Amino acid sequence: MTVRSRILVLGYGNPGRRDDGLGPAAAAAVEALALPHVTVESDYQLSVEDAATVAQHEAVLFMDADRSGVEPFHLRLVAPGEPVSFSSHSLSPAGVLRLAQDLFAARPAAYLLGIRGYEFDEFAEGLSPRAADNLRAAVEFLAPFLRAGTLGQGAGWASQPEASTAPSWG
Repeated sequence: MTVRSRILVLGYGNPGRRDDGLGPAAAAAVEALALPHVTVESDYQLSVEDAATVAQHEAVLFMDADRSGVEPFHLRLVAPGEPVSFSSHSLSPAGVLRLAQDLFAARPAAYLLGIRGYEFDEFAEGLSPRAADNLRAAVEFLAPFLRAGTLGQGAGWASQPEASTAPSWG
């Protein structure tokens, strides 16, 4: 019998910039699954406070819009990295993991889901139709893993660590 992990799903981005809202939209879709072992958080950006939340979970899935990645989405393993930032209010997933490790001795399994978006330069709410399709595909892919509590196991999960977000991210 597989043991379910306590999973944190953290979607981030700006819903007021069209497809940059893919992370929060993905978080809302996962929250609608109502899984008791999955905690869902959503915000405009990652911050130092997220390290404490990450430290309370065995696995974390960061979700964000991707400006030029693979369609409809891609998934990467995330390793702790330096929290390089000019502000304590904006960090990469790798930086949040490093803080969770350094401050709380936590080492959760971590993944970054990049959902391909197309419209970022407009100040308006709502996803473009193509981005909404990509979101549906991502949630359909994730749902069985989240229900089973088995992130990182099975086809489709990346094996190469990504110490920082790619420059194409929204």
